[in-house]
Amino acid sequence: MTKLTKRAVETAEADPSKDTFLWCGELKGFGVKVTKNGTKTFVLQYRNAEKRSRRMVLGRYGPFSVEDARRWAMEKMVDVYKGDDPLQEKQSKRDGLTVAGLCEWYLIEARAGRILGRMRRPIKESTLDMDDSRIRTHILPLIGTRKIEGLRRGDIEKLQADIVAGKTAKERDGRGGHTTGGPGVGARAVGTIHSIFEHGMRFDLVDKNPAKGVRRYADNKMQRRLSSDEIRVFGKALEAAERTEHPVALEAIRFALVTGFRRLEVLSLEHKWVDHESGVVRFPQTKTGAQVRVIGSGALSIVRHMRLKNDSPYVFEGAIGEGHFVGVPRVLGRITIELGWTDVTMHVLRHTFASVAGDLGYSELTIRAMLGHASRGVTQRYVHIDDPLRAAADKTCERINDLLKR
Repeated sequence: MTKLTKRAVETAEADPSKDTFLWCGELKGFGVKVTKNGTKTFVLQYRNAEKRSRRMVLGRYGPFSVEDARRWAMEKMVDVYKGDDPLQEKQSKRDGLTVAGLCEWYLIEARAGRILGRMRRPIKESTLDMDDSRIRTHILPLIGTRKIEGLRRGDIEKLQADIVAGKTAKERDGRGGHTTGGPGVGARAVGTIHSIFEHGMRFDLVDKNPAKGVRRYADNKMQRRLSSDEIRVFGKALEAAERTEHPVALEAIRFALVTGFRRLEVLSLEHKWVDHESGVVRFPQTKTGAQVRVIGSGALSIVRHMRLKNDSPYVFEGAIGEGHFVGVPRVLGRITIELGWTDVTMHVLRHTFASVAGDLGYSELTIRAMLGHASRGVTQRYVHIDDPLRAAADKTCERINDLLKR
């Protein structure tokens, strides 16, 4: 037998009738198990001090490379030579693993890029920040001390019910927002812990996912949009706000409305990403990966205007420091509350853009491309920016600008 290599693992074929093993000829006991359905998992076979044969799962191929698994196998074999039994130690740790312990492991490993998320890429920092918030705010106070071994589906359903009932709600603390309950908050918390359990299973830290099969509350996505009359009123309110609010924030709000960009896509936008000649923004990273997004001429005018007012790399320069502006949601909130609107957020502006495009007769596929939604069957970065798509973005932007000015 030869040394176990990446090529050998990748080319190993599954036997539909049984699980098979491919062993390394260089490191005795180190190998990969290929299941009947093609899953490949690194293993270590050894005999403990009592001469009992033991087989320890190291991790699945993909999250673990061959060399990562080999280094870990070598470390475990050193323990075996010392008389220890690493599998027994691992099982003891698993039996006593708490929800808090698993969550801590998840955040450390994910932030180090060792856990893969959507499209088999490291999980984005913004996603991990949201996961961290849900863990600390909802999950740990309710089930953090519980051992995973004893958790059942009913415990996760009770977790959701307690969050919905507001048991983890709290008042505003400093600059942060206040924590609420409700169906959406409960459903998202269950989604987070479900994902963490799944990652734990892939790394052989837990044997089961107690959140699997939990019926989550319907997370009613916000369908609020501004009507044509409301856009006109909003335009007048933006003009009036020029006397009291920061001009950069107001331009960012207008830009969000005429592009349909997500909040962070607007705030973190850099001048170097904007191709004025082609009328597109080339995002190196978004919620769904790298994207090329078409925008209307009115939106390009805002970018040019902001370039003339500052020399920051960001289109919407921060009021303090060298970063981008961050207080746009608060400015938007003050303006809309003055109008008696308590349900208008940056996402409502995005939904309004999509709705205006729909009112103009553009198809769902065209609107999805303008919004940067993950395309069905092909990643967004391969969507062809053709003349009809440019015209759609320009017409939608023009229509919203006309309403804002009336």
